[in-house]
Amino acid sequence: MRAAPLAGGVHGPEALRPLLDVVLGALRDGAAVRDGPLPGGGADEVDRRVREAVGAVLPQHGTGQDEALRTLVHALAAGAADPAHPLCAAHLHTPPLALAVAADLAASALNPSLDSWDQAPAASALEALVTAALAAEVFPGAPAPDALVTTGGTESNQLALLLARERHGTLRTVTGADAHHSFRRAAWLLGLPEPVVVPTPAGTLDPDALAETLAGLAGQPLLVAATAGTTDAGLIDPLPRIADLCAAHGADLHVDAAYGGPALFSAAHRHLLDGLDRARTVTVDLHKLGWQPAAAGLLAVRDAADLAVLGHTADYLNADDDTEAGLPDLLGRSLRTTRRPDVLKTAVTLRALGRSGLGALVDACVDRARQLADLVEKAPGLELYARPVLTTVLFRPHGADDATVAEIRRTLLAEGRAVLGRAAASGRLWLKATLLNPHATPGDLEEILTLVEGSTHR
Repeated sequence: MRAAPLAGGVHGPEALRPLLDVVLGALRDGAAVRDGPLPGGGADEVDRRVREAVGAVLPQHGTGQDEALRTLVHALAAGAADPAHPLCAAHLHTPPLALAVAADLAASALNPSLDSWDQAPAASALEALVTAALAAEVFPGAPAPDALVTTGGTESNQLALLLARERHGTLRTVTGADAHHSFRRAAWLLGLPEPVVVPTPAGTLDPDALAETLAGLAGQPLLVAATAGTTDAGLIDPLPRIADLCAAHGADLHVDAAYGGPALFSAAHRHLLDGLDRARTVTVDLHKLGWQPAAAGLLAVRDAADLAVLGHTADYLNADDDTEAGLPDLLGRSLRTTRRPDVLKTAVTLRALGRSGLGALVDACVDRARQLADLVEKAPGLELYARPVLTTVLFRPHGADDATVAEIRRTLLAEGRAVLGRAAASGRLWLKATLLNPHATPGDLEEILTLVEGSTHR
């Protein structure tokens, strides 16, 4: 049997070229079969179709690369929730830019691993350049900012707590009630006390309530975790006032800007993040409002010296004499060992679009959210939770109870007609549209509301 061809080296591109044709055809055909934002039929039907397509997971004799690619890529595409479809608007699940996906292919083909320089010479140099530039974007004017590439907000938030714990020896985290669930998980993983949760009746961290909480915790090492872009409603905590309180009480400030952070690229909306640069650490996800394939997370730090505690030595990866001879030490750049060059797709995107291009995408999605809010306000049968801050719109049918709202969402999912999220706010359940598709049209937004209103009256 002839050995399967490899992706790298001089001959790798020629081995890949015909396979890409197979993959692209299967993606196209699978999307055509799905014909919507989600496969119809619900979870049981999707499971049946996948099982039927796969057959034996590990057959005695393989079917060949073309057949395997065509069959399984087609099955995945036909059964996908497609974030590029304008009616797929439930989560912070972005439609990735084509050029970022193409760059990700190159990263996979080259397959560097950023745990030692001799596995990733150019990739490690590129990562250092890009992370330094993005850290300077978050902390303009700081003398020595830096950033680590992560798998996303959960890992970034965990790292922020870890760095704070190592600075202080122990730690108490203070969050708002609408903070991301990863803070509770991070405290558990790190052996820290449960976070102190400050009520957020308006959906954002209330400075007066925070001040009272910090006063009651006086004498303990504290980390306040504010949010710039809540998962449920896309709201931004009052960062300048929170930063003032942290300074007054000697608390560290971390801002989870996984969602809202890329608004820094927008001249029109970066003011929403005023005060962000006063944090000690900041989480940013470019696989949200950065349109990157997952994963593309960052943890930015105001002072690179804070990262020194992550230093670790494994003689076969970063021996002291190699480091002293000038080989870069990469092992302290992550809690992971093997990790792929996720920075490549980001670097390509930054170079291709620039600040203005990325800012225009952010602006377009914020505009779509405002347009949808306008439509909801004009619809007599619908109720708007609040005007959007970023790209999230919460709404519900007038007079519907929570069970009906939940059933409307599940009906649209089962039929494969629209993908909307759900969020609890002000004691009620709301439908959530998270608009991350800059190509969505006003007609698409109207269709979302038409589908919801149609399901309401069944």
